[in-house]
Amino acid sequence: MSTTTTTTTTQTESITAENVIRLFPEVDTHLATSHRIQTDENDLQGYDEEQVRLMEEVCIVTDKDDKPIGSASKKVCHLMKNIDRGLLHRAFSVFLFDSKNRLLLQQRASEKITFPDMWTNTCCSHPLGVPGETGSDLQTAVQGVKRAAQRKLDHELGIKAKQVPLQDFKYLTRIHYKAPSDGKWGEHEIDYILFIKANVDLEPSPNEVQDTRYVSAEEMKEMFKDNTLKFTPWFKLICESMLFEWWKHLESGLEKYMGETTIRRM
Repeated sequence: MSTTTTTTTTQTESITAENVIRLFPEVDTHLATSHRIQTDENDLQGYDEEQVRLMEEVCIVTDKDDKPIGSASKKVCHLMKNIDRGLLHRAFSVFLFDSKNRLLLQQRASEKITFPDMWTNTCCSHPLGVPGETGSDLQTAVQGVKRAAQRKLDHELGIKAKQVPLQDFKYLTRIHYKAPSDGKWGEHEIDYILFIKANVDLEPSPNEVQDTRYVSAEEMKEMFKDNTLKFTPWFKLICESMLFEWWKHLESGLEKYMGETTIRRM
């Protein structure tokens, strides 16, 4: 199995509402509504035009306890020079299962700036610093990531909101992890894990997704044995920790794993 290198968080100055502007002048301490963040064009030179545009989206900057302390562009949040200094943002990972309890996987498009061509869970993205997707306490934050999940399932895979109602998403837990993509880009996220069971119609965006596959738990384990396949670091972390345990309880007993308030530090 071939994967990217994952790293745990290191001893850097903790990011707080009090010091975030001193450490990261690019962060807006008010959650954004509808403004564009200036970017250094050199950082994004040579990448796909649509993916460069998406780097202007505004992510929710949080402290280590997932308290929102501001917002910054997707580009600012994913530069390793900022990640290595502690900049952290909120994210989500959706695991969609069909009526046969098969998990829908996607292979990220070659055009993606971070982790291109890698296999991963159904959908992985970020709630934005906009009304409806933010939240300062766990309950409202969960609702925000569910709305963001609906939006991105449509954007990436063409799955319409009516097929994935908000009330059908099950929030399990949050993981805090850090992982490089290459020398320039990476991830440092508080990642909300969402399960949903639904039979859906797929119309993937080729700029986001190059392939999809439904797999059983055993087929998933076989994929991990294939050294020609690469997997995103967050997906690998989730698989190595709790995914298969959760999967076994998809039909009965999943409730005992839902609504976890403690952040899992990976």
